[in-house]
Order: sequence, then structure tokens, then C-alpha cells
Amino acid sequence: MWFDPAQGNPNAAVAQLYANRAVPQKLPLIMKQVNDENGNQTIISEFILLGLPIQPELKALFYALFLAMYLTTILGNMLIILLISLDSHLHTPMYLFLSNLSFSDMCFSSVTIPKLLINMESKKPAIPYPGCLTQMYFFLFFGDLESFLLVAMAYDRYVAICYPLHYTVMMSPKLCSILVVLSWVLTTFHAMLQTLLMSRISFCDNNIIPHFFCDTSALLKLACSDIHINELVLFMAVGLIIVIPFLLIVISYARILSSILRVPSVRGIRKAFSTCGSHLSVVSLFYGMIIGLYLCPSANNSTLKETVMSIMYTVVTPMLNPFIYSLRNQDIKGAFKKLLEGRKIPNTLGL
Repeated sequence: MWFDPAQGNPNAAVAQLYANRAVPQKLPLIMKQVNDENGNQTIISEFILLGLPIQPELKALFYALFLAMYLTTILGNMLIILLISLDSHLHTPMYLFLSNLSFSDMCFSSVTIPKLLINMESKKPAIPYPGCLTQMYFFLFFGDLESFLLVAMAYDRYVAICYPLHYTVMMSPKLCSILVVLSWVLTTFHAMLQTLLMSRISFCDNNIIPHFFCDTSALLKLACSDIHINELVLFMAVGLIIVIPFLLIVISYARILSSILRVPSVRGIRKAFSTCGSHLSVVSLFYGMIIGLYLCPSANNSTLKETVMSIMYTVVTPMLNPFIYSLRNQDIKGAFKKLLEGRKIPNTLGL
């Protein structure tokens, strides 16, 4: 069986959007038939990722751009982790969360960008069914982890500014470790639950995903079996992993602002905004794109708009995080300057 947009395929509108992309007009749909009590059932063994609607003459330019962005993400976040590991002055709760966030950003980009680059050079941009579920699992895992870590960082800033004299007691090493471990455990549970629920879904003879990765909502649109449980769990997950963390962050910074205004001091306000500015920038980028994509979808359900917004929070945000934290953070800049000058950075790791 072959995919041909001109032959009345249900996904013809999406295919037309990507018509100018350098992808063969006919792609093999690999499947097999099994018999059950209801007749034949189609089992898809791979999906076709349509990727990005890029003009053929611009493909090389965009390939170089995404490769540069990916390498910048990896090197920038690795540098953050290295500086925090080497400098004992950065062994504080905030930088513990930041090092975990940098690791999450590296992995989050690695889930989608390498496959996107491979498919841009491939005549058949396919992904096997097991590979699709694996990509979905790790995408959810590291995306959820970033959300929980941003909440922990907001709480850390709240305690540091509103209760500075009790900071070392309230943000004890034990509590910080619990917050980090809890973040990893919750993300593991949610990603595994969504993946197992997706594995029980049957798909029809349409295996075309109008995206550059295996997004949960895109896969559910291709299902031909009952997805009410999946939609219910997904709805609850959006509330628990996106809405509630975002509201907690907003409440934390509202309390911080209230605390600052009670004791108006130019120096205090400058210090508070210097400390919180970088975190607010990351929160705005990350949650702004996700809320706009999943909670406030466009009325015309523009595939191009969804793709661009997905790129913003899966590619651009992880790349910008190291710049945001390094350019606005005097401690990181100081540790980096010491590293460049070849001075010995005090550490507690015995290095």
C-alpha cells in the first residue's frame, strides 16, 4: 500500500502543506494483518514523520541551523554542569537544581533533534513503532522533569528572598535531595503510564504524523480504537504537570514581589530582580510555548503554527537556558572567568 495525497488520503490536507518539502510523494506503508473476532486489524510497524515544511533549496541551511543549535545546547549545558561541579561556591540548592535542569535540557533536545536531522537527509523519514513509543517516553520524561525542576527553583528563590535568615534551615540538603528525587520519580511514573496506555492503542491504515517527532496528541489523532482513557489521563496530566506547577511558580513570584514592595530598597529590588530574572525568563519561554500549544490551541488547528511552537520549547528554550543563566548570573560568570584564566577553582570533589 502506498501513500498518495492525490488519492483521497484522510491526511491529504496535511500532506499538501508539506508538498514543497523534498519528500517522495509516495511512501511505503509497512503493515501486516492479523485476524481477530471482529475481522482484520491493521498493525502498523512504522510511522512517517513529515518533519518541517521546508523548501528543498533551504533544506541545507536549516540543517546547518538546527545542527548548530543542538551543538550549542549540548556544549552550553555541559559547561554549566562542569562549572557547578568544580566550584564549591556553587554547591548550593539553587545550583543543584540548575545542574539537573541543564542535564534535562541536554537530554530533552537529544530526544528529538538527532532524529530530525537524520530525517532531513533521508528519502524516507520513518520511525519504527517501538522507536516512536521510546521517543514519546523520553520526551515526556525530560519535559516533565524540567517542569518540576522549575517549580523547585521558584520555591528556592521564594525562601531565599522572603526568609533569608532561615534559608539554610528551610532549604536543607535533605529537602533539596528529596525534591530532586521526587521530580525524577514522578516523571518516570507519568512517562511510563502514558507510554503503556499508548501501546494498547490500535492504529488505522494512516501512519502519517504531521510533526517532526512522536507527539502524544499527534499519535492519538491517528488511533482507530477507543482513546477515552488516554484522553482522560492526558487531561489530568496537563493539570498536574503544566497548570499546577505554573500556578505554584506564579504564586511564588507574587509572594516575592509582595515581600520586596513591603521594604522598598533600590539595592534590594535590584538584587532580587538580578536573582530571579534569569529564572523568570526560562519560565516564560517554557510555559508560554506549552500553554499556547496545548491549552490555547489555534481555532484553525494550524499544523505549521504547532510545529513552530514545538520547535520553540523543544529546541530554542534548551539552547537559550545556558546563555540566560550565565549572562545574568554573577556566580556562574565568576566561575567561568576563573576557568578561562586557569586559576584553581575551589572544590569539594577532591579534583
